[in-house]
Amino acid sequence: MSRVRSVAHFLLGAAGAALALGLGAGCAAHQQHLWDPALQTGPFYAPINVHAEPALPGDLRRVLLLPVCAGGLTTPEHAANLDGLLFEALQRQQRFETVRLERDECKRLFGATEIASVAALPHGLLTELAARHAVDAVLFVDLTAVQTYQPQRLGFRAKLATVRDVRLVWSFDETLSATDAAVRNSARRRYYTQEHGRQPFDLSPAALQSPGWFTAFAADEMFRTLPRR
Repeated sequence: MSRVRSVAHFLLGAAGAALALGLGAGCAAHQQHLWDPALQTGPFYAPINVHAEPALPGDLRRVLLLPVCAGGLTTPEHAANLDGLLFEALQRQQRFETVRLERDECKRLFGATEIASVAALPHGLLTELAARHAVDAVLFVDLTAVQTYQPQRLGFRAKLATVRDVRLVWSFDETLSATDAAVRNSARRRYYTQEHGRQPFDLSPAALQSPGWFTAFAADEMFRTLPRR
């Protein structure tokens, strides 16, 4: 009986040691997985093709976001989904009060569900929208590139135009691609910090696999360049 207990104790001790070694190895592997110097030193994404006034005009308080002009680059369903994601990203910046022009209203007023920033604007568009929604400016966003499978890629062209004197306060025209190391680093760092509230050492591909998350990241990077007050 004593010998049986000894054998049992030996087996339990061996199992515990193996488990401890396994946990230690797993922890070490996890730490190695999290460590990536590039997410501390960069390079990081920095938009170049941006033109903006030094500060938002004092009388620009309320902005109407038009439906994304997809120009046939994606499905109507995806374009409508982009409308919501861009609206949320714009609200996160807290530059001004934002309202949306829904696609059905745009169709009813101007005969199209979307209006490109580079197209000839329907006569009286800005005046009509200002009267209906009590806005000081209108924000156009065009989709210029899209790839929702790996590696993801999104291009946006955007313009913020005042209603009163019809001038451009801000414009943006960039493509963010996961093939760009600077974009990858910025996306992964943002993902890990946002999801875990810790220092950005994530090597997980999750930040580059979700089309919705990558779109939100690209939209945040775009609207981050809006002028402040």
